[in-house]
Amino acid sequence: MNLIKRSMPAIVMCLLAARSSAEPVAVRHAEGLTHGFLTLRSAEGALLANGDLIQNLVGGRVSSRLVFRFKDGSLSDETSVFSQRGQFRLLTYHLIQRGPAFAQPLEMRIDTATGRVVVRYKNDHGEEKVEDEQMKLPPDLANGMLSTLLKNVRRDALPASLPLVVATPKPRLVKAVPSLAGSDPFSTGGTARKATHYVLKIDIGGIAGVVAPLIGKQPPDSHVWILESEAPAFVRSRAPMFMGGGLWQTELVSPAWPRGR
Repeated sequence: MNLIKRSMPAIVMCLLAARSSAEPVAVRHAEGLTHGFLTLRSAEGALLANGDLIQNLVGGRVSSRLVFRFKDGSLSDETSVFSQRGQFRLLTYHLIQRGPAFAQPLEMRIDTATGRVVVRYKNDHGEEKVEDEQMKLPPDLANGMLSTLLKNVRRDALPASLPLVVATPKPRLVKAVPSLAGSDPFSTGGTARKATHYVLKIDIGGIAGVVAPLIGKQPPDSHVWILESEAPAFVRSRAPMFMGGGLWQTELVSPAWPRGR
């Protein structure tokens, strides 16, 4: 009986930790109207695509669309719709990836209210396939929201994980486990600044997660840099855009004007 009593606090703490790890990230900096200009480069620095981040706030819902148009004609078009009443909660998600830049072109839709996830893709024989799954989606699902969430986390209290649905092409729930890699210096117009460097390690889970590192299928770590400021902002990321992809670098760019303008 005494052993049970002594064990109870530890059990309660474990339950509380498990519960808190599934809570959505609290809103510290609300999102609104945004239009950012981006570039996407290979690990060697070659320009792959130009992009736009277009964000609007309508009726309490934020629609955030990230579009990359590749030099080879490929397209990545990702839209997440989320609420931000106290906590960030993903409502719907839509991803389109097509063209030679992607090993397997596909389209994925997520509806968190119903738990329905639909992936449309072509198999190795060019046949149209559909994976239509009913999934138990966690309330802190982070598809299309990683940089937004990292702008709002506290450095001394990172979430245990940020769940993601990935297309393999069958939809699969994985976890992005964030850690702090320190502060990195950079500059704008000669002014010294600092960015918090976060590392995101993908936890596949299950037997697949045990086997993946052994057969070279473990996704590489992703890296995100967030401006250290009273108004945090995305600065740079280095991450794969699809399962099995290499690390591509996304950065903000400034407009270039014609001479004399």
